Amino acid sequence: MSGSVTKATRELPPFDLRQFERVLAQMPDGYTEGCFRGRLWGATVKRSADGKRLWLYGEELGATDIVSFNLYFLSDEKTVLKPCEMSSAKVLDFVLGFSPMQQAGPKSICGPD
Repeated sequence: MSGSVTKATRELPPFDLRQFERVLAQMPDGYTEGCFRGRLWGATVKRSADGKRLWLYGEELGATDIVSFNLYFLSDEKTVLKPCEMSSAKVLDFVLGFSPMQQAGPKSICGPD
């Protein structure tokens, strides 16, 4: 998943883009709960069978905030981020700040940032 995210995120330093891609690569397919900014969120990741598209939908549990985007892998050097009705900055902030819960037992309470 190396390359650059085009257009809306080109003002970000390349380090942030590489980190964004690394974090996404580590997120498992399917539904995961975790913490973001001290609040409990649920996130679903789906990858296309051909590996050319990743979709993420996240929502703050018990509230109304959401994050949603498609990421297209056009080539080894070109990746296109398409946020759904929100800024690219919000998407990057969520992906870089989301911490999946590691345990399957009772839900942990998310601490402050």
